Amino acid sequence: MGRMKALIPGRVKALFRGLFKGRAKALVLGTVGIVVAVGAAGLAYLAFHDTKELRYKSQNALRTGVARAGGEELAHRGVSLKSTLTCADSLGWTKRKMRVNCTSSTSDHQRVQIIGAGEGATQDQYYTILVNGRPLVQNATCLGADCRKKS
Repeated sequence: MGRMKALIPGRVKALFRGLFKGRAKALVLGTVGIVVAVGAAGLAYLAFHDTKELRYKSQNALRTGVARAGGEELAHRGVSLKSTLTCADSLGWTKRKMRVNCTSSTSDHQRVQIIGAGEGATQDQYYTILVNGRPLVQNATCLGADCRKKS
């Protein structure tokens, strides 16, 4: 029994010596593995991330685009307009927060309103179509053919 106790500390020392020799190697390999994994994840993010970009980059382009795409969206949904959409800048618009309001009426004399918004800071864009005050499209990120191009 006394001899057994004497052997255990010697074996433990040998075990620790072996671990510390390989420990530096394991530390280096672990660090390299983490760096490679983070790099691969970063590349995958850049390759597959869908970057947001404003479809209409100016107030004039938003006004013109909402009139065109809004008319297409209404036609696609079976709403026929009596006249083309008339668009105007909404009060308080800025280069960073673009806002337009388009109006017309349907062939059966219901009021149509399209509200378009583009945020420069977040690159978000939203569109709402109201027919007779009721939402037909609410907070959509695209209208008309612009939606069908992505799918």
